[in-house]
Amino acid sequence: MLQGKTVLLGVTGGIAAYKAAALASALVKQHCCVEVIMTAHATEFIAPLTFEQLTGNRTMVDTFDRNFVHQVEHVSLAHRTDLVLVAPATANVCAKLAHGLADDMLTTTVLACKCPKLIAPAMNTNMFENPVTQDNLGILRRYGWEVIQPATGRLACGDTGAGKLPEPEQLLQHILRRLALPHDLEGKRVLVTAGPTQEALDPVRYITNHSTGKMGYAIARMAMLRGADVTLISGPTAIDPPPFVEVVPVVSAADMFDAVAEHSADANWIFKSAAVADYTPAEYSGDKVKKKDGDMSIPLTRTRDILQYLGDHRRPGQFICGFSMETRDMLENSRAKLEKKHVDMICANNLKVAGAGFGVDTNIITLITADGAEELPLMSKEAAANRILDAAKAHEKAEQE
Repeated sequence: MLQGKTVLLGVTGGIAAYKAAALASALVKQHCCVEVIMTAHATEFIAPLTFEQLTGNRTMVDTFDRNFVHQVEHVSLAHRTDLVLVAPATANVCAKLAHGLADDMLTTTVLACKCPKLIAPAMNTNMFENPVTQDNLGILRRYGWEVIQPATGRLACGDTGAGKLPEPEQLLQHILRRLALPHDLEGKRVLVTAGPTQEALDPVRYITNHSTGKMGYAIARMAMLRGADVTLISGPTAIDPPPFVEVVPVVSAADMFDAVAEHSADANWIFKSAAVADYTPAEYSGDKVKKKDGDMSIPLTRTRDILQYLGDHRRPGQFICGFSMETRDMLENSRAKLEKKHVDMICANNLKVAGAGFGVDTNIITLITADGAEELPLMSKEAAANRILDAAKAHEKAEQE
């Protein structure tokens, strides 16, 4: 997702410098060009050659190194950098960057960068919590830096507390949020529902469906990467929540209705991709229901229709998209749903078509609106999510014209 992007990774003199190597590797796997600048102290913890082997680029340490093409190297690098991340950042480097000191290759180059800048402080807990360090981090925030909060745990010095460098995967997610996709949804508040619901019969058993939540989670993640403020209301799933998204966990259809009712008024766009149970047991038994001969029927009652509620209570300018999983007469059933629920779009798919449906990483979706139907080809659920978001954006633009 980072093809064509250049990330400047600044590595300073802390024991967590080894994690920067794993981050560099992860960035390269995202087809990113990684330029590494190390402080002299950082080279005491990890060799520059490690980064050179991982990135394919020369690791820079010395401002006055003559082994490069004749140009002002720190200025040239600053011009071609899309994002700066200093990780790990010592208290000393945080202080220098906060006050514009430029006495080595890293601080000189960063001072010349106009791109987004991130910093991940990593140090002893007492050093991190020292008011001077906190003031310096506050100054960096005021100058537009994003300060990535350190993790809490056992530190290399033996103390326990805040100061650990987050894991490379977490740092990568911060970079992806900034660089992976254009932020064309900046300022949008997006609400997504995902996953199944569980309707309890007794303390042991429940009724559910085969939804895994993958489609809804993909929409939430893509909207976040495109700059939206995303709330994800999720039934029980085995998927890790997307980062930088507010996740509201629910279990039953009633829980999901209440959560949607609470959060929907503030949303600009709503994507109701959850597979909510249409029926729930009429009675709940506080004790496990025992096996018995004879009638084993389970009386059921209808759940509240969330999509109908959204369509009936929509506010002006709100975009609402429902989902339709069919096994036959997909277009006819989905068009009827579009009209009955008073929504703007239905994303329909057929469970019997290979590559669509529950539990797979691909989908074949037909986007149905009042103006017609657009059948999308087989694609990953993340690619499909982007097409769904594009359709929402186009619909909103058309409504405004």
